[in-house]
Amino acid sequence: MPELPEVETIRRQIEPEVVGRTIVGARILDERWTRPLPPAPIAGRLVGREIVAVGRRGKYLLVGLDDGSTLLMHLRMTGNLLLAERGEARRFGGERLYESSIEPKYLKAELELDDGRLLRFTDPRRFGHASLLGPGELDSYLDARIGIEPLGDELTPELIGRIAEGRTAPLKSFLLDQKGIAGIGNIYADEALFRAELHPLSPAGSMRPEHWEALREGIVEALEEGLRNGGASIDDYRDSRGEQGSMQDEFLVHTRAGEECPRCGGRINRIVVGGRSTYFCPGCQVRLRRRRRPKRRTRR
Repeated sequence: MPELPEVETIRRQIEPEVVGRTIVGARILDERWTRPLPPAPIAGRLVGREIVAVGRRGKYLLVGLDDGSTLLMHLRMTGNLLLAERGEARRFGGERLYESSIEPKYLKAELELDDGRLLRFTDPRRFGHASLLGPGELDSYLDARIGIEPLGDELTPELIGRIAEGRTAPLKSFLLDQKGIAGIGNIYADEALFRAELHPLSPAGSMRPEHWEALREGIVEALEEGLRNGGASIDDYRDSRGEQGSMQDEFLVHTRAGEECPRCGGRINRIVVGGRSTYFCPGCQVRLRRRRRPKRRTRR
């Protein structure tokens, strides 16, 4: 699933290209893209609107329109948002023996801009979705679904401690909970915990102030590395130009089971935490013990 670095890479690419452009056509080819609302009225509301901003919160892409509304998109597991010239082929891989249709495979929605270019949402597994939110609806929508942004000044060690206080969930699950810290998924949770030298099965509430600081640094370093490399293309992710990211070549532990730990020389292990494949080094990632609550004194 595209995570914060992948979504932010797309945002940074398309923002200078589409801001100031007007949507002159909209096709929504899969009713699941706008479910539970029907696609036709949403497509109609998009036509004629000027794009005034392209933002991101967590894993959501936010296209701000001139009437105060926002087209919110989530790529989910296999979604891609491509910016293409009309008639331009987006073919991944090498040369093909036979010509094929230039229509992108798994196209779910397409916005035509007034300069002739197209914003295309493709999604093989059809889990990606979009919502058109009216003026003033965006903050309440997102506040109910996601928590703090990890790359801003708001994410402090103390805030991590407050969010984690009393939590018995493993640190890996804690990082995947979007209502706490937004934008972190399976890849960057593994990479952040490795940098912080914290075991993924440690209870979140077992951390002490020094662990809060280490985890904050690990999160920021992992996400910034992902941004520098244009995201990770393990499966379906491509940027807005149809190109792969290179973060998969820079993983320290993710998908590297059986390989040598780059820090201590031990072997990287793979386990399953909360149904998600999890990679870590048992030699240098410390497993914290659950804190015991002090016993209450009984009155005689």
